Amino acid sequence: MTTDPRHVPHRLHSALQMAAGLLDLPLTGPQLEALALELTGPVRALIAEATDRAEGDSPVRYAIADDYVANYEVSEYAGCTTRVALDADMDSPAGTAAFKCRRQPDCKDVTIHDAHTATVTVEPGSMDSWRWWLVQFGIDPTTVTADGAVSAATGTHSGATVHLRGIGIQVLASAARLQSCIAPAAR
Repeated sequence: MTTDPRHVPHRLHSALQMAAGLLDLPLTGPQLEALALELTGPVRALIAEATDRAEGDSPVRYAIADDYVANYEVSEYAGCTTRVALDADMDSPAGTAAFKCRRQPDCKDVTIHDAHTATVTVEPGSMDSWRWWLVQFGIDPTTVTADGAVSAATGTHSGATVHLRGIGIQVLASAARLQSCIAPAAR
């Protein structure tokens, strides 16, 4: 068994797909994928406990979490950390918006505060990618504010209010301005 934790969701998805086929369960691909994502955290905990017992080390240690973390269920998918408030529903407008966002490679963090409010933190690789995020949430680029290395704006998606945070946007904008100055001279 591999010790790389990134393989757990994929292996779990494969196992669930095989079990659904063997048992002739009427589950669709997206349903199996969602089930695999939801079960990844508990399965990782079971693997950690089994590995810990097998190595003869002390039992898994639990710590008291911050209030911020204690009020949210935290999961990770493809490099994106997702925090869902304990009283929020994934089928809510904010949950629907967050579910779509966390699959994007630029997305680093998604927090669902309640049924209608989410915060999405992205680190785009280009200004085109940043503009794509602005379009997704219907954000006018003139409303974006910058505080240090983080740009922020508020928009909507699927009926939810989304607070978009962009990391490194000023650096991308500076590079784009520099590129536009250099490109005409190269012709």
